[in-house]
Formats: sequence, structure tokens, C-alpha cells
Amino acid sequence: MSPLTLRVMVLDTWDELTLEVLPSTRIADLKRLALERARVRRPADAYQVKYRGAELGEEDRTLAEAGVVANAPLIVLPRRRIPAR
Repeated sequence: MSPLTLRVMVLDTWDELTLEVLPSTRIADLKRLALERARVRRPADAYQVKYRGAELGEEDRTLAEAGVVANAPLIVLPRRRIPAR
């Protein structure tokens, strides 16, 4: 099984990360890895992962099960919206 190269935007830091992970990687693990690389200290449970505009809700699924393909853009953002001031 060859690794997937993914582009993951972490909204808190506006960092776009390039991550290489296996298709068998769970969505929860991808989220945790992206947050660690972006140095976000809040708990991973406070964030969601979106792909093609839709939340990848069942985080125990693998990327392959969710239909994520190579070079896919994903976004990790807070579950609760942050009010603008």
C-alpha cells in the first residue's frame, strides 16, 4: 500500500501542511498529526476534519474508507465557530 500525499490546512494557524500517510490511517490520527505539526495545543476533540466541504464525521474510519485520494485538500478547523470581533 503506497502512502497518500495530502494537503492539510489547519485553520487556527493558516498553515498548509503536506503530510504523507497511509490510506489505512484513521481520520482521528490524521487530525491529531496535523494539529501537532501546526503546534496547536487545544484538544483534538475540539476540531473537525472537512473534505470537499463535508465533515468526515466518523473518525474511526480510514482515509480510504472515506474516499480521500492522493493530493486531496483537507481542512482542520474548530467545531465551534470563533466569533469575529
